Amino acid sequence: MGLELEDRIDSREAWLITVASTIIASIALGAPYIVIVALKSVATDLGGYRSVPSAAASLAMLGTGIGGLGMGWLAERAGVRCVVIFGALMVCAGLALSSGGEVWQLYVGHGLLVGLLGNAAIHAPLYVYVTRWFERRRGTALALIASGQYMAGACWPPLFERAVAAYGWRATMAAFGLVVATLVVPLAVLFLRPPPEAPKATGLAQSEQRARKVLGQQPNVVFAMLAGAAFLCCVPMSMPSSHLIALCGDLGVAPTRGAAMLTVLLACAFISRQLWGWISDRIGGLTTLLVGSLAQAAAMTGFIVTQDEMGLLVVAAAFGLGFSGLIPAYILTARQLFPAHEASWRIPTLLLTGMSGMAAGSWLAGVLYDYFGFYAPAFATGLAFNLVNAAIVAALLLLWRQSASRVALT
Repeated sequence: MGLELEDRIDSREAWLITVASTIIASIALGAPYIVIVALKSVATDLGGYRSVPSAAASLAMLGTGIGGLGMGWLAERAGVRCVVIFGALMVCAGLALSSGGEVWQLYVGHGLLVGLLGNAAIHAPLYVYVTRWFERRRGTALALIASGQYMAGACWPPLFERAVAAYGWRATMAAFGLVVATLVVPLAVLFLRPPPEAPKATGLAQSEQRARKVLGQQPNVVFAMLAGAAFLCCVPMSMPSSHLIALCGDLGVAPTRGAAMLTVLLACAFISRQLWGWISDRIGGLTTLLVGSLAQAAAMTGFIVTQDEMGLLVVAAAFGLGFSGLIPAYILTARQLFPAHEASWRIPTLLLTGMSGMAAGSWLAGVLYDYFGFYAPAFATGLAFNLVNAAIVAALLLLWRQSASRVALT
């Protein structure tokens, strides 16, 4: 059993499964981008308030985070393959309902079906699943699976923009739901096999794990700080991604150029995320978190002061390069600090707080825009959240160094 486990961990099979999981995520997680690309059109059709489509995108994010807790537990028992197939079918149903043209249909379709029952069954379970296939290259593998969301953002918005212009946002939603079901289901059947089974801890070992401290503190205190930091960093993270196309429209930039700018942001995030994964395998999750948080804060400042197309393009690329390593680094930090058998609930909880922050950021930016009539106050608010996040991560890093010093002295 031990030899079989060693042969499969960090193996070619593990990388093949990670690539397939990334493709699945890149397809299913494209669903919420339709309402983002068509934000102005949806707002016009449903009352004129940008907070309506912004809230739908936020509900999809929030539902994905909340549902991940239950779906992570279900995947441990029913298997990740069945759970991912169920999620793909729910995304299809949610987009079909959202295309009905009523506000309640948009909210229920995105919040309940696309989010809580759909992408929740894909997002968190695939993170946990991939971590079970790696030890030495876990940070790099996490960077790859996390890139699914940014592959979705890089590939789908230009196609959605053209489809919305040609056929309308309702037809685009209904058609893409069928695309998700048609592609994800066979991929899950072919590639999502059971992961290697790690040896289970004995009763004595479990008691020792429960009694141990993390960074010199109670484990759940450290985890609460980590989860709070994840929420705070994801509030500003979601603002440019959700509102960049609308911001470009306000500045007189053509919708096609706005969609291309979002693609640049997310393509830069995808490319640099692989580098962040390589770095995190060498310097650790917490150090990666602090560097990434400061890079994101610098780019958020750029969004506040930039008002021309070329400047926005540069800032968007810098933002993608800076923030992309954060989510995988949170997952890697959790795996480095806490026992493997707790991953099925700690990882979905971290993703929940992160998705909650993204939902709050997307919605808050829409509300602040509706109140002030321009986006600078929203980006300034996001920067404030970012700086508090950096302070918490710095505190955790200080605790880690103090803990390492105590261990070295004993």
